Amino acid sequence: MSCTRVLARMQAVIQVGSKQYSVAPNTVFFAELTGTEPGKDLTIKEVLSVNNNGQVKIGKPFISGASVSAKVLEEVKGPKIVGVFYRTKKHNHRKWGHRQKYHKIQVTAING
Repeated sequence: MSCTRVLARMQAVIQVGSKQYSVAPNTVFFAELTGTEPGKDLTIKEVLSVNNNGQVKIGKPFISGASVSAKVLEEVKGPKIVGVFYRTKKHNHRKWGHRQKYHKIQVTAING
């Protein structure tokens, strides 16, 4: 999965699920499922830092009152991960696969 970045003067570091993302307005990124339906708006209140024209605010751990407005574009599946379990001389083997689901999210505004 890749992240498309747009150069902007306002940037923020947010936390979605257990991962952190550096975003700017109109940034599109892939994150864990958020429980929001595709096409709906999403407000992310876990903002770790905000950079507004060189003025940096850093939270401990989050900035109170800051939020990032975003829109869930669609739900996509990640690449297939194949796992294999094998024991020699035991005739014991197993193969499994997994595809993680993600939300494709577009940042609309940074409120900080």
